[in-house]
Amino acid sequence: MKTKILIIAAMSFAMVGFAQKSELKAADKALKGGDSQTAKTALESIAGSISGADEKYQAQYQFLTGKTYADLAKKGDATAFQKAVDAFKKVKEMPAGKKYVAETDQHMSAITADLVNSAVADNGNKNFKEAAEKLYLSYKLSPRDTSYLYFAAGSAVNGQEFEQALQYYNELQELGYDGGGVVYKATNVASGQVEEMDKTQRDLMVKSGTYKDPQDEKLPSKSAEIVKNTALIYTQLGQDEKAIEAYKAARANEPNDVNLILNEANLYYKLGDKDKFKELMAEAASVAPENADLQYNIGVINMEQGNIQEARVAYRKALEIKPDYTNAQLNLSTTYVNEGNGLIDEMNTLGNSKKDIARYDELKAQKDQLFGEGAKVLEDALKGNPENQGLLEQLKNIYGAMGDNENFMRIKKLLGE
Repeated sequence: MKTKILIIAAMSFAMVGFAQKSELKAADKALKGGDSQTAKTALESIAGSISGADEKYQAQYQFLTGKTYADLAKKGDATAFQKAVDAFKKVKEMPAGKKYVAETDQHMSAITADLVNSAVADNGNKNFKEAAEKLYLSYKLSPRDTSYLYFAAGSAVNGQEFEQALQYYNELQELGYDGGGVVYKATNVASGQVEEMDKTQRDLMVKSGTYKDPQDEKLPSKSAEIVKNTALIYTQLGQDEKAIEAYKAARANEPNDVNLILNEANLYYKLGDKDKFKELMAEAASVAPENADLQYNIGVINMEQGNIQEARVAYRKALEIKPDYTNAQLNLSTTYVNEGNGLIDEMNTLGNSKKDIARYDELKAQKDQLFGEGAKVLEDALKGNPENQGLLEQLKNIYGAMGDNENFMRIKKLLGE
């Protein structure tokens, strides 16, 4: 009886082996005919039993699986890329996979190209997360091409996938990625087009006379940008202490990068450290004295801190640089109105004594003078922008507070009221 059982078991294994070989053959035939879906079905039918097969069949199975999913990926199935890569990696890990290594390497190179092309299409369609994942996989397939990792980080940022981007940027820094270099170009004599190539090829082409006008274009380092983006992401994620450390590192590389100074200043503003914000804004203004927005922001923070005179100086500097800067005009006017309103508080505390009445009249004159200064700023602004609703509304309110009915009605008419 035992002999019969062993014979039946042997026959069972033989049947399994026959089925495996049959399905592998069917998958191979389907692939050669361009039918990757049928190949997938055939391979899936033996997926559960292939681990018990001879290693040569296991290697063939993984190789055909890689080819099948690579073809499916090329035809638009984005989920197939990783499956193809995983299968091809298994082929290279197996001793019996040696016969497929050369062809496997070719397929993996093709997958890398397909991944990059698909990522470019995803970026164009604003599918940034998918693009980032494909570019990262491209980098993993071809670790020498670190630019894929850099572009993956950029796609993740565009898609607001900040945790993902942070992983990629940290990996770039660990690699010491610079991103700089030289691009070698020359003009094709026949077509007149400027083309890029490696230096040796370019120099040979120029010597042969088929190309002319060689150019060496230096690409700037991306190290500072990477550190800066890392700091911005930490800020976005609310990891403020890490962001501060990242800004220190970034500014050590680029001490005069105005945007970097501004971003660090905004972080301190968010943390409530307005003195540090003010210090950094002043530093930024010294680095870029012709930046009207910087001067405006310095005015805003001084205004919030009650430093009225410093705010006015900053707003006037902004207007010297950009005379039609409406927000600076409005805020400059508001400094005078706010100062005048501050006098009203004291006026309201005064009584009916001769001394109090004299003080009241003195304060009222000062208030009216301040309101008049605020109105003059806006009247001057209207000369260059006569239909600006914001300027007209604020001016109407000032004249109303002053009791200047004539000018109040004039502005109302300009507003179409």
